[in-house]
Amino acid sequence: MFQAVGSGALTLAASKPELPGIDDFLPPEILFQGTPFAMNRIILVRFVAMVLILLVLGITASRAKLIPSRWQGAVEWLLDFVRDSVVYEVMGETRGRRYVPMITTIFLTVMVFNLCGIVPGMNIAATATITMPLVFALWTLIQYLITGIREQGLGKYLKQELFPAGVPWPLYIILTPIQLLELLVIKPASLTIRLFANMIAGHLLVAISLAFANFYIIEASNHLLAIAGLGWFGLGFMLTAFEMFVAALQAYIFAILTTVYINQSYPEED
Repeated sequence: MFQAVGSGALTLAASKPELPGIDDFLPPEILFQGTPFAMNRIILVRFVAMVLILLVLGITASRAKLIPSRWQGAVEWLLDFVRDSVVYEVMGETRGRRYVPMITTIFLTVMVFNLCGIVPGMNIAATATITMPLVFALWTLIQYLITGIREQGLGKYLKQELFPAGVPWPLYIILTPIQLLELLVIKPASLTIRLFANMIAGHLLVAISLAFANFYIIEASNHLLAIAGLGWFGLGFMLTAFEMFVAALQAYIFAILTTVYINQSYPEED
């Protein structure tokens, strides 16, 4: 028995499981190569997810009834959650009504794009490269700058952001550059990096667990290592379930931080 185990271990040592790498996040083009419309797997996943969102919302809206079905009720609950528990909770109804479409779009898109990482055939979150989180973060940046300038005027808004009241004037030499950095870089970066890093980490954890499960169960030459493979498979299953929770949580965090940043652009109430 020990000889068999040792032989199996040597065999496994000679080969290695196929672990995920950087190529997973920079896949080659698979459609329209050599044209401005070239698509790799991640872009294709984004396109499919976008079409799916539009179809679900469009069909639900076209078949909406006064007494909603379970499906219509579930969709309406999700939309009401974003409106009431995210936008109105932070901004109030008067301010928030203007931003409900934007925040709802961000929340639904980020959540569905995140969930693509556990959909068979897609197997990667559409937010697992920095492009999409950065696009949403720049949208947020533009929106809270527009809000601040519209509500206060350019000069007053910049004064509020860069020269906080109650600070001794010599400290502005240090504080003002930090405030400018926070306004233009730190806030968008906090949105981008948080979402991007979480989706990459989730993909790697699930992929590594399933790679080891496949390696030990299929390629192992003895039962003890196959049992270890089952353990890795169980871990991969649990991480997949956890990834569903993280996908929704990150969409919620992104949406609520966007709402907070926009709300901060309004003039301070006395």
